[in-house]
Amino acid sequence: MQTAQRGWTLVEALISLSVTAIALGAAVPGFHEARERRHLDGAAAQLETDLQMARSLAVLQNRTLRVGFRSDGDGSCYVVHSGGPGACTCDASGAASCSPGAEVLRSTGYPSDLPVTLTSNAASMAFEHVRGTVTPTSTVRITGRGRAVHVVTNIMGRVRACSPTAAVPGYPAC
Repeated sequence: MQTAQRGWTLVEALISLSVTAIALGAAVPGFHEARERRHLDGAAAQLETDLQMARSLAVLQNRTLRVGFRSDGDGSCYVVHSGGPGACTCDASGAASCSPGAEVLRSTGYPSDLPVTLTSNAASMAFEHVRGTVTPTSTVRITGRGRAVHVVTNIMGRVRACSPTAAVPGYPAC
């Protein structure tokens, strides 16, 4: 009497391996897209938080605070600081430097190799300490691989995020 052998034949193993490879091949683009979406969501949330922080700190510290933006071929960045409109600058690595009398409170950079870029219609925004208002109002566009989120700051210093034509799920249309 022969005993039944247990295990897989070479053909069965190759079929299982090819089915697994096809399933992984179909899933990888979805993971890549989800990762890029998380970069976009994270950048928008961080900017929104930092703008709200600048407004709150201006009132708390009883001084005008600014948020300056920069974007070029190396990447983009923003810096929350005290001092005048050009008192502090930042680079895509997130490093910031200020002229004497100005202070960096927060700086964030997005190098060109990241899937996120940041552009603003205002070079600098000032959060006024008495009323908590902002001058000028601004829209910061955060883009990533064909998608965009706008972070809008109104005259009262309130910040909201939206997506042009509701192209990014989870954000209302601008």
